[in-house]
Amino acid sequence: MSDVAAWFAEHSEGAPDALRARAAEHLAAVPAAPSVAETLAAAAERALAAVLTQGRDRAAALDLLAADALVTLSLLAQAEAAPAALDRFADALVRSTAA
Repeated sequence: MSDVAAWFAEHSEGAPDALRARAAEHLAAVPAAPSVAETLAAAAERALAAVLTQGRDRAAALDLLAADALVTLSLLAQAEAAPAALDRFADALVRSTAA
């Protein structure tokens, strides 16, 4: 199990199974980035992209929840690893997901 997968498993414990599984799918589909936070952010962007391709279909709800969870977890990972850089990380994440 990779460091990112282990971190995700530990920090998503207690989340609904379907949400945890969908977030894990997005996480497994992105290449490892230099940090756990960056990898989680990339997975969040992937989940959000999936939402945008599904339009108003109800199936998009789970991907939207996964995107939200992955963004939250990426911010937590950044705060744990390098809290002084959290503001820059959050700003970059907002800009990348707004594009």
